Amino acid sequence: MMSPRSPCRRRLQQGAALLTAMVIVTLVATLASAMVWQQWRAVQVESAERARAQALWILDGAIDWARLILREDARQNQRGSMIDHLGEPWAVPLAEARLSTFLAADRDNTDDAPEAFLSGAITDAQSRYNLRNVISPAGNRQAEEDVLRRLLDYAGARSEVAPGLLAALRDLAPPEAAASGATRAQINPDPPLMPRRLDQLAWLGLDAETVGRIAPYITLLPVRTPVNVNTAPKEVLAAVIPGLDLASAERLVQARQRDPFRNLQQVQALLPQSTATTALSASSLNVVSIYFEIQGRLRLLDRVIEERALVVRRNLDILPVRRERVTALDAGAVTR
Repeated sequence: MMSPRSPCRRRLQQGAALLTAMVIVTLVATLASAMVWQQWRAVQVESAERARAQALWILDGAIDWARLILREDARQNQRGSMIDHLGEPWAVPLAEARLSTFLAADRDNTDDAPEAFLSGAITDAQSRYNLRNVISPAGNRQAEEDVLRRLLDYAGARSEVAPGLLAALRDLAPPEAAASGATRAQINPDPPLMPRRLDQLAWLGLDAETVGRIAPYITLLPVRTPVNVNTAPKEVLAAVIPGLDLASAERLVQARQRDPFRNLQQVQALLPQSTATTALSASSLNVVSIYFEIQGRLRLLDRVIEERALVVRRNLDILPVRRERVTALDAGAVTR
């Protein structure tokens, strides 16, 4: 005879089996979703790493291309006049262009190519005043201080920051550079780190606004360098040439646009009468440059990678001095 409790027991057993099945299905779904997420994450990491590697290869190629341009310019200088000016091929920037237009075999069919855009420029690092000059034992320190004060005025910065900046730079100077102005006992045997970029001038107490104002006119190079009169802006020319005002410096800029200066005597002949007796020093001014800055910018998908390189030209050798790389999200790509 069947027990009256049998139907109830069967229902309980069926409920337990259903609950067990639901738990198993939940566990399987959880494990499956975790596996899918892990796979998706691995694909994303691999894709990002591949895009980064490709971007770096492209930027390395762009830097090498710029070095070839500078080397060819050096060959042209050896064949003719040793001058560098803004009318030469190296001074023409590369506007942003889709990379596939350079690489595709069929330039009319580039729809399947990646969204990669390349731009870049080469600038003359000696078109700006080198802060290294104010601590160099080879120069006239008082004259360099006057140049820096005038340049701060022309840049719209506060000239009263000049004494503090000069003092800080001289504290950072290596012993051989500072020895001409102080005894060995007065020299810091373990000086702080010398800034290598303009934004690092904040270490010396300059605020961001002042650094932004002087950035177009000042640079930091490894050694003392003269200013190239064929590439320098009028503010730098007016600061470096004693007694020259901005209007006269603008006339020099217009004159070199028509015909670049081939020597300092041509510059001397165009100086106003009030400064015509000023002797132009080859240690402060020149018509040729050896330091150049190369900037490459690649916009790939939603990433923007910029690489900046400072190079020095020794005859036909273009040697890297330092390289910097900046990666950021493209705001335009994010909002699209």
